[in-house]
Amino acid sequence: MDPFTERTPRVVSAGKLLRGPERRKAGRFLAEGENSVLEALASTTVHEVFFTESAAGRYQELIRTARSAGIATSLVTERAIRSMSDTVTPPGVVAVCDLLDVPLERALTPDARLLAVPVAIAEPGNAGTVIRVADAVGADGAILAGDSVDPHNGKCVRSSAGSLFHLPIVRERDTGAVLDALTDSGIQILATAADGEVSLDDADNLLAAPTAWLFGNEAHGLDAAVAARADHRVRIPIRGRAESFNLATAASICLYASARVQHRRS
Repeated sequence: MDPFTERTPRVVSAGKLLRGPERRKAGRFLAEGENSVLEALASTTVHEVFFTESAAGRYQELIRTARSAGIATSLVTERAIRSMSDTVTPPGVVAVCDLLDVPLERALTPDARLLAVPVAIAEPGNAGTVIRVADAVGADGAILAGDSVDPHNGKCVRSSAGSLFHLPIVRERDTGAVLDALTDSGIQILATAADGEVSLDDADNLLAAPTAWLFGNEAHGLDAAVAARADHRVRIPIRGRAESFNLATAASICLYASARVQHRRS
């Protein structure tokens, strides 16, 4: 059988999923590369796996896994795989998956003790990194609040390094609704702030409680009204000459600090 080309209807339909509105309309997104596709096969509904002839040799086990699960696997041309990729050098394997985001209440379980809440996060690489860190420290979910990037964006999926498939991901445009739900669930809200009244060095007693960390937009930080809703504003001490931490670094430090205290006291 000849490989599918960039004009094959199934390839055309998959390529449309590079665009956010098409993802929401179809309820599907693309996972690209060996790591992401393997995690997708293990964690969510996969409708089809596309691969090139050169990728077939590299990813034999992946293709066997998909076929044994009854998932359609389709050989495509190099031009076809490029039409389904937003990378300069596509890895040669792409899966069509169901969207992963869940309703807010799915992340706010009675057992939830640590949540990452980036607000109006714009850079998909940062969003993926925050999700990856949240997964690494054992957080219970990530809530992308406000006008945040789509977590199913290709760069976000790649930056999460598979973690997108490991924990509940929520998208909620109404930041106020997120804050209200956190408060109603008894989860304290901590906000990162350069001038916060609490130093992270002195926050162990605070960090022992169920916590949702708010992280602001890369360029503008947290909106003042959102920061004012936090139970405490926490600063990360800087002892060198750097002016500040970027979003992903601040999230890593704060989430790890909470996880360290919670696991030590559990």
